[in-house]
Amino acid sequence: MLIGEYLHTIDNKNRLSVPSKFRKELGKNVIVTRGLDKCLFLYTASEWKILADKLAKLPWGKSETRTFVRMMIAGATDVEIDSLGRILLPDYLKVHANLSEAAIIVGLYNRVEIWNPGDWHKFSEGAQGNVELIAEKLGELGLY
Repeated sequence: MLIGEYLHTIDNKNRLSVPSKFRKELGKNVIVTRGLDKCLFLYTASEWKILADKLAKLPWGKSETRTFVRMMIAGATDVEIDSLGRILLPDYLKVHANLSEAAIIVGLYNRVEIWNPGDWHKFSEGAQGNVELIAEKLGELGLY
């Protein structure tokens, strides 16, 4: 299970260390793509296939759908976790997530998010103020 928050540095060759706790579950090859809220999404190959299959089956008639599918799939790249537990982040993904010297790596059960530390803290602080309201709405939907 991919859970927890970790701060890691990005070296001058754009390599980011994946938390050791995540490596066994992720396997050697992972997919990194543009995420929402200016972060990156990192998936196992099997989780990515599930998502990509769903995206590929969406109707093409709406501009918003085409745009979302393009951003997710065209923005994706497969990367290998090296022997030291690092992945290489392409420049275009670093730019998307505003990453430079460090990243917050967040486990969200079936995916990992990679955030600029300042953006993550700003998001977290904003979310904390709304978590009770969000929980009530999710409860109304019967999600817990």
